[in-house]
Amino acid sequence: MAVEAGTRQEEQVAGRVWTVRLDPYGRPSAGTVRLSCSRPACTDQHFPGGAAAGRKAAIDHVNTHLARIRAGGGPRGEAWCACRAADCAWHTPGPVTGWPGGTRPGAVRCGGPVVLTVYADRAGRLWRIAEMCARCAAAAPGCRVLDTAPPPAGTNQAAGQPDTEQERADGTLGKGVAAVFSDHAPAGAPSSAAATPAPDPRARPATPGGAPRRAKRRGKIAQRIVPPGLEPEVLRLELIELGDAFRAYQRRTEPDLALLATLHERKARAFALWADVSGDGSLRHEAKRAETAAQTTREMHENRGGRPADGTAGDQPVVERLLTRPQAAHTRAVLDYAAAHAPYPQAEVRLAVLMLTLRAAKAGSGNVTGQELTGWLQNDAEEVVQRLVAAGWLRLPGTVAELMASRSEDPTAVTVPTLLPDRPRPFDFGKITRARVSGWAQKVVGDRKIRKKKATAATRLLALYTAAHTRPDGRLGRAEDGGLHLDQAAAFCTLPPDQVGEHAELLIAADWLTECDTIAGRLRGRLTERVLPLGGLL
Repeated sequence: MAVEAGTRQEEQVAGRVWTVRLDPYGRPSAGTVRLSCSRPACTDQHFPGGAAAGRKAAIDHVNTHLARIRAGGGPRGEAWCACRAADCAWHTPGPVTGWPGGTRPGAVRCGGPVVLTVYADRAGRLWRIAEMCARCAAAAPGCRVLDTAPPPAGTNQAAGQPDTEQERADGTLGKGVAAVFSDHAPAGAPSSAAATPAPDPRARPATPGGAPRRAKRRGKIAQRIVPPGLEPEVLRLELIELGDAFRAYQRRTEPDLALLATLHERKARAFALWADVSGDGSLRHEAKRAETAAQTTREMHENRGGRPADGTAGDQPVVERLLTRPQAAHTRAVLDYAAAHAPYPQAEVRLAVLMLTLRAAKAGSGNVTGQELTGWLQNDAEEVVQRLVAAGWLRLPGTVAELMASRSEDPTAVTVPTLLPDRPRPFDFGKITRARVSGWAQKVVGDRKIRKKKATAATRLLALYTAAHTRPDGRLGRAEDGGLHLDQAAAFCTLPPDQVGEHAELLIAADWLTECDTIAGRLRGRLTERVLPLGGLL
């Protein structure tokens, strides 16, 4: 039997690996990528269309290989694990070689049937097709199992004969051949673990009474197979149910962020307990990731729907906000910057500085038209632009008259020198946030009912300030402050504090505020339901 077992191991062949890569080629400005494949018969290809064209060709190339492999019989049951041949580097950080017994603590020991897998990195630059064992496939992040090899010829499963009790006890199969595992290296292959026979994972031991033991329910979560023997049993069942719940959520036609946050919280608790039981540090890392995902999902739910993820909304209305909570914080930063850097104290200048800052916040320049300037400043637009250019705050490619004559089909690219990339960056948001905040400000300043009331620049600044400093229910200021500080609101709008109430009354007439008062140095009020989506979520 020993001779036959050794012969069986020597018959194993190395698992096949195909690697497809995308790399830059030539000058970076050309945008050309090179597609290369580890198969010698595949020649390199070049795609001038950039990464998108190369990625599409790479996926087609991978699918071609997969079709050929399946046409040729699929994965080979006698193959040795290709991941093990690479010292399990695909799922274990660093080489395994050098640890006592050849295995790092917490590393996955090879075993199970040979499977055909495909891996794609998140950057879309590397694809790998490999024959490997089921355990390595389950442990490798981002690895997908496409097909499973049939049991190797010569095993009792292939012959359809049941194992005897003695064969189960001594680890041999019905035809005198040792159970085949992918970590049993063939002759000449690197050996990082002892090649000792192990019991066949497909064999089901009998119960003491002789009746067959009922198979345990199997499951998978986060590309990990839940071990059938995991204890405590309640943890194993929770992991299986969570995997099913996540897959069911992915099939939903409409998102439910409250439900998703709950699933992430359950996953964080379950993976933390799994890490305690198994001692696997990667599980604890996954638990922390799930906890972060739960927090992020809760914030998304509050930002988009105005209702906490736990369902306790109180009397808060459910509205679709134009700005998320972080975007609203960036908005308030831009308002403060405009108030501090306007070259003149007039309300018209400050309003123009604010709107132009939002256009140029990312790169120091942005497009604007004469129609937009007139919409913001009415008859004062040309004079205000002249003053900003004279002060050096704004640069134009031509004259002010040309800027005022520009239309949407031919906008003018204006430059704000203090926002150019070679200067200290006052803002840390990206282009998406810049566009969202700029669109928000445009909606506020161009509000239809405010325009009908012929509101001045000071009134529009007050509308911007109130919208940016509201709670989820639309009330002005933080709850602990009892409203907005009157002197701060007046300073932003370039008004004396005793005139803020007058402009607030104009906003009430424009159906912007439902009420307001300026008692005890506080500006109190509430946005109307009509403009509640513009609220800034303090």
